Amino acid sequence: MVPHAARLFLGSCMPSQLNVLPTGEGEANFNYKLADCKFKKLMKGKRLIYKNDLTYRPQARKNPASFIYPIECVYKRPESWNPQFLNPGSGVSEGRGELVVHMELLNEQLTGVAKTNVIPLGSFMPIWAAVEQKSHQPLLLLMEECVAATTPELHPDSQVYPIIANKGCLLESVKGNSMFLPRYHSSALILYLQSFKLGLGEEVYIHCKLVVWDPADLGETKKTCHYVKDSGSWELLDDPLQSSLCSCCDSTCKSRSKRGVKWESNSQSLSSVLGPLVIVEQNPSSGDSGVKD
Repeated sequence: MVPHAARLFLGSCMPSQLNVLPTGEGEANFNYKLADCKFKKLMKGKRLIYKNDLTYRPQARKNPASFIYPIECVYKRPESWNPQFLNPGSGVSEGRGELVVHMELLNEQLTGVAKTNVIPLGSFMPIWAAVEQKSHQPLLLLMEECVAATTPELHPDSQVYPIIANKGCLLESVKGNSMFLPRYHSSALILYLQSFKLGLGEEVYIHCKLVVWDPADLGETKKTCHYVKDSGSWELLDDPLQSSLCSCCDSTCKSRSKRGVKWESNSQSLSSVLGPLVIVEQNPSSGDSGVKD
């Protein structure tokens, strides 16, 4: 029970029903769809999260709210649900034969393509890569190698910053807090990359070698691995039970499987470039934690 219950707002919505007592106190009910009231939709792993604020404004709207209460609704992500950007219509990086690949920088909410290419130092750059399935049998997209450079083309004398090496090992997960996010499906991958100091304030380009492979034939040279600091070990993104395939990330990863010979001859390696990106120093007053060289 609150006085002036009609002055409660859920996002942009007024109460859909009011029960007011003679004293002026009352209850406010909100019965709306999640598509209403300006809910913010986010995705985290296998969860869909809808966020909003319940505000109490007993005075005119130009005055600040008396209180703000955060509202969060969490649901399991339906298997059939994918963000809109997973059906890309632009941003083609390269195509060979019938295969078309895409690589884009996503926004912080992972709901679409980023509207800015300026990234504060130490914050994250979600990089999405995908290969269009079309009529192909199920495809597994892997990031075999990725480096950052200050030029859109790599040259022998280019200054590069290694990100992924050794056939799919995310080096940046050892140095900082970078990781691979859970896949929506085998043909797409999100690299959650923490920004670094290379080319600070200048244009930076992410150069990646993408490989299309058989989802049923993972191996030491066909894998996606990141380092998990809590366990102090490397983990295989697509099947943690086979994380032993990542143990070579600390040495040299070599092919040992003969099952993939047929796929090896038919697989495709595609080079893709994302950029320009501009990494800038954060405002000192905002605080800076976990920034790495």
